Amino acid sequence: MVRHPPGLAQGEQGQVAALTPEQARSLLSPEGRAAVAAAERLDLSSSARLRTAEAVRPLGALGPLALEQALLRVRARAKHPRGDELWWTGPALEQASSYDLAVHRARLFDRPVLDLCCSVGGDLLALPHGSVGVDLDEARLLLARANAAVLGRDVSLVRADVTALPLPAGADVVVDPARRAGGRRVFDPRAYAPPLDQVLSWRSRVRSLVVKVAPGVDHDALAPDLEVEVVSLRGEVKEAVLLAGAVRTGHRRTASLLPGPHVLVDEPVAAPAVRPPGAWLLEPDGAVVRAHLVEQVAAQVDGWLLDETIAYVAADARVPTPYGKWFEVLEVLPFGLKALRERLRAHDAGPLVVKKRGTAVEPDVLRKQLKLTGSREVTVVLTRAAGKQIAMVVRPTA
Repeated sequence: MVRHPPGLAQGEQGQVAALTPEQARSLLSPEGRAAVAAAERLDLSSSARLRTAEAVRPLGALGPLALEQALLRVRARAKHPRGDELWWTGPALEQASSYDLAVHRARLFDRPVLDLCCSVGGDLLALPHGSVGVDLDEARLLLARANAAVLGRDVSLVRADVTALPLPAGADVVVDPARRAGGRRVFDPRAYAPPLDQVLSWRSRVRSLVVKVAPGVDHDALAPDLEVEVVSLRGEVKEAVLLAGAVRTGHRRTASLLPGPHVLVDEPVAAPAVRPPGAWLLEPDGAVVRAHLVEQVAAQVDGWLLDETIAYVAADARVPTPYGKWFEVLEVLPFGLKALRERLRAHDAGPLVVKKRGTAVEPDVLRKQLKLTGSREVTVVLTRAAGKQIAMVVRPTA
């Protein structure tokens, strides 16, 4: 049977074991809802945690559950505009897509979808009305049903082992395999629940298949009929999805930047030159890097690479682009602690922002070694150019 990972992510407050169906029903009862509302009115800051735990003790067994739900709802505001009205478990919130990502993915479909491993409904409730969510965890399904009521979504929920479910031949299917165990991320696709190979075997049985995976998925290990989309939200890489069947776009690799969306695809371009730094440096968005589309960005901004293995783009002029952040290059020098300290002191550097690619230097260690006492925040980029370690003092631009 496929089970979601029990327990909460490290550092979370509240129950140690997975939420049981009985606990879910208690939370969703009138008494439970009143207890959660009472907990939400308390001071939920970390400094007041012990005092707040004492305050919910009169609620009996509902107290810890209500407090945990109130704390989860505070965190959920960052993922969903109505996150503080919805129902969560710790692991479900950790793996849930941000609302923007769920809506972005839902645009692939114009008819009901079968959402496997639907959990509490983070993706399901953005899909077209009439979609069906399937999960083995009864407690999560109870919360998903309550969330559907909150958002006014017309969906069906089924408790089943997704690995034994007969899939309709014409179905559009979304799968979100569990990628956490014991509160820790799982990076090996064979350790997903269900394993990625098993999920991908379903694509021959359905009309279309969309599978959420870790952004670091090995593109070279994927079958040629699969497309990869890497998605970032406000500059932070969130997830990747594999596309098969009718939802394919015709591009093997895509980077989607939200909000927007700004979509970059693997259109053929000439291999960029490798040259020393120019007047400007572009740091591509993480989704662009993960989707292996740095060459496409370099072509768009008439740029080149500092090193064929490093995802920085140099240019003589700043060309506006949504696919990265520009820095004006103030000076370039071979990496060395003494020379770097002297140049940074010349810039009156105090707080130091360290960006790095292709170097083993640890930023916190470097800051201590440099002992800067100036008044200005300065940014330094540590990387390689033509195989040699360099440092660039740069100025961020809007």
